Amino acid sequence: MDKLLIIDDEVDIQRSFRRLLAGPDLEVHSAGSGEEAIEMIPLLQPDLVIMDVRMGGMSGLETLRRIRDTDARLPVIMMTAYGTTQTAIEAMKLGAFDYLLKPFDIPKLKELIAGALRAARQMKTVVSVEPLLESDDYELGIVGRSPAMQTVFKLIGQLAASEATALITGESGTGKELVARAIYSHSARAKQPFVAINCAAIPESLLESELLGHEKGSFTGATQQRIGKFEQCNLGTIFLDEIGDMPLATQTKILRVLQSGTFERVGGNETVRVNVRVIAATNKPLEQAVASRAFREDLFYRLNVVRVPLPPLRERREDIPLLVDYFLRRFARESGRAPKGLVPEVLHLLEAHSWPGNVRELENALRRATVVATGETLLPRDLPPELSAQPLRAPLAPTPLASPVPSPSTTTPPAPTPADAPSPIPEGNPDLAALASQLFRWARDHRELKILPAVERELVIEALKETRGNQVQAARLLGITRATLRKRVEKFGIRRDLIIQ
Repeated sequence: MDKLLIIDDEVDIQRSFRRLLAGPDLEVHSAGSGEEAIEMIPLLQPDLVIMDVRMGGMSGLETLRRIRDTDARLPVIMMTAYGTTQTAIEAMKLGAFDYLLKPFDIPKLKELIAGALRAARQMKTVVSVEPLLESDDYELGIVGRSPAMQTVFKLIGQLAASEATALITGESGTGKELVARAIYSHSARAKQPFVAINCAAIPESLLESELLGHEKGSFTGATQQRIGKFEQCNLGTIFLDEIGDMPLATQTKILRVLQSGTFERVGGNETVRVNVRVIAATNKPLEQAVASRAFREDLFYRLNVVRVPLPPLRERREDIPLLVDYFLRRFARESGRAPKGLVPEVLHLLEAHSWPGNVRELENALRRATVVATGETLLPRDLPPELSAQPLRAPLAPTPLASPVPSPSTTTPPAPTPADAPSPIPEGNPDLAALASQLFRWARDHRELKILPAVERELVIEALKETRGNQVQAARLLGITRATLRKRVEKFGIRRDLIIQ
């Protein structure tokens, strides 16, 4: 029988996992802290650990480090309410098997657990073979909760923990340099230099000299020896952006650096040896360039060790509210003002646009809107003409979050209701009746809980999660006043880390 260890300081979470997963083939155990888990693991010898990122005492990431030091083959799945860049990168860098976003999709959770247990069994099976040769979490500006971006975060973490060459692909404006910097920032070379070169921005006649350096007198204007970027970046990381535009002659020199770590400066005979990690990026299909002989095939394979494909913004529209929130808050910090709000129509227009310029175009559109807006709320007229002229329609993809920046309504507000009066619920609602019946049956099996306070607490937590901690919006969702919501938060002892992680 497989053994699963749940590490979470919330007793309700532990119970939920036991009820959901315990069975004849899986034994579920729990620990209330990282410290307790570290003591349990040698005795219990679990096959899989599922652990919250944020807990009292030892953090989830620190507990993961300790577990990996004890048994690097033990799969660990991390849980977090928000799939932030820092959390995703650090967890994968430390060797987590995967991580889960709350609230869970139960079928996907069970599928992930099955895969982790399968991997655990494979790692414990000895196979006889011939010997073989041998980081507010928006700090990096990579924002996204979509499945495509979660995949990117995982790849960043895995690349950061290795020395492999990476090739980042994607349309202009998708954030390729940010990904390169993220890999660098979380790597073992983070305290060494990072140099970014745009191969398309430097004239062909100067690119080789810029990268490899030159000797005095090697060409007209070379009045002194120049050290190239590869030498400047020794022991660090060099980012070759738009490498698809690199001339063939220079490609040959870069191939040699990748193969042997050596080169000669332009016009020189001295062999220079460097230890540099190369990360490349392109918005061109390099396979087509190889087929047309515009790009060296051997260099392509040297660069394409691990590919990180960045999705265009139109394929991850669910991230647009998060990006809007990020940019408006960043602009506010830069100007020393409070973030501007926006009316729902603005968010709908942003979600409906095709964004050929991707995240960069979205950033510029929002910056323009904040400059021309006459008030503290962005209106459709403040957007660039190509957006504001669009016919207003519903978002092309459903957005899981409400508008991330609170804004006053442009419509006439409803008549005021008594302070704590919720909106009336129609009598005889069959869906509500079925839900109440299900809750009551569950309560009969869990008499240790007081059903009404327990349900009320969970509703408050879910409303705060949905609004990312905004009490005004959460109170509106629940049909109560902000003062009443605040009393409930204090009454139930709801901590901020339960809401925003």
